[in-house]
Amino acid sequence: MTPENAEILHKINAYAEKTLADIDPQKTPISFQLETLKPVMEEIAKEKGMALEDVFILYMDLASEVAVKAEEQFQTELKDNNIF
Repeated sequence: MTPENAEILHKINAYAEKTLADIDPQKTPISFQLETLKPVMEEIAKEKGMALEDVFILYMDLASEVAVKAEEQFQTELKDNNIF
């Protein structure tokens, strides 16, 4: 992940922590969650000269990358502690 992409992910996640703090992501439609994140994504799109759709796709890719790394680390810790 590039430093610029890390910054974008951090900015969106920080915004999400503030604006979506009181919701249950399992019970809240993804469309509502994305609509709530739209202002920060629009801001990033404007700053970076990107289309809003491209910022959304980048965010989803980066979030997936982080999730995969977290799962790999979790699996490694389980093996290191002889749980698996």
